[in-house]
Amino acid sequence: MSGPVTAADVERAVRSALATLRAAEARDWSVTAGSLEWDCWETVEHLADDLFSYAVQLGPANPLLDTHVPFAWSRRRPGGPANAVFADREAGTAGLLHVLDASGALLTAIVRTAPPTVRAHHVFGASDPEGFAAMGVVETLVHTHDVAEGLGLEWTPPADLCDRVLARLFPDAPADTDRWRTLLWATGRSALPGRPRLTTWRWYGTPRVDAQ
Repeated sequence: MSGPVTAADVERAVRSALATLRAAEARDWSVTAGSLEWDCWETVEHLADDLFSYAVQLGPANPLLDTHVPFAWSRRRPGGPANAVFADREAGTAGLLHVLDASGALLTAIVRTAPPTVRAHHVFGASDPEGFAAMGVVETLVHTHDVAEGLGLEWTPPADLCDRVLARLFPDAPADTDRWRTLLWATGRSALPGRPRLTTWRWYGTPRVDAQ
């Protein structure tokens, strides 16, 4: 049986992603990221913004339960991701990856210190620190996949990380298939044998005890 998703899992996912992406710092990051409509730079900015956003949802003494913390979001171009976090282009790809590293560290620290009883708003249901940790891991694994496809990198994350986030966020996912391929299927990125690629998907962040 899968164990809980922890702050250490967030840290491990981000560190693994950074190790892969840093190997391609000199490549052209303006290419499209996998099946997304964003380029690789924008996708990493979006990932950093996700990790930052999950951390700040959990961070306040009295987290909001009905909406997001009201940071101002904006787009750098029509169709680009709506972020509160952007990297300074003059800092280059190395700077972009420092931004990702910092956002990952922020979520890791918040998950590590937040009481397990804390609940905070998410569009897919109010969640707890473990749920936000799992969301951060999923975002990291699948968006690194997107960027790796665009940059021509090999990327296969640890199966145990995939297994824990599938158990926490995707209760209807098959349990007898390759864990990484299953996470890609659950997030609409590939098919599984006998299961076509999903055109719509979501996760379930509400803690099981709250959903009963």
